[in-house]
Amino acid sequence: MRIFLTGYMGCGKSTIGRKVAVLMGTNFIDLDKYIEERNFKSVPDIFAQEGEAAFREKERQALHEVAQFEDIIIGTGGGAPCFFDNMKQMNEAGITIYLAPDNEILACRLLKSKTERPLIAGKSKEELMQFIETALAKRAPFYEQSKIVIRGINDIQPEEVMKLIQEYLKTVH
Repeated sequence: MRIFLTGYMGCGKSTIGRKVAVLMGTNFIDLDKYIEERNFKSVPDIFAQEGEAAFREKERQALHEVAQFEDIIIGTGGGAPCFFDNMKQMNEAGITIYLAPDNEILACRLLKSKTERPLIAGKSKEELMQFIETALAKRAPFYEQSKIVIRGINDIQPEEVMKLIQEYLKTVH
């Protein structure tokens, strides 16, 4: 089984993914970390040195690689579903889950985050809220293609995510 967590940066893909992986007794991969390990540089460095197009190509390649792994939960980067045929690839390879907390929660999480995020560096809360709304308007059509959508639950628990996965599996078998 492969589970792909999608959603905007700060939505909880890595946090939830790690916890669900522990509950399910499986492994978790953060796609951005996987890319960093493969390229021996950070995502911000790839963006700065090679540009977004080069990063998106590396992301696509990494996604194709991890889509071959078995019994894995993958936290994708926020933009991963929105480029190339990535969303189609994930839907064909496994179960996709869109985590969609409220925009206000996303902004608060991103402002507190210690992770360097090139796309939002130096933005005020108001600028960040506007940025999130604009970005989600473009990205939501891709995220919404996920097989499971968890909307407006700002502190979803791993047990709830597991239950949704189990319910989904019952409907497709």
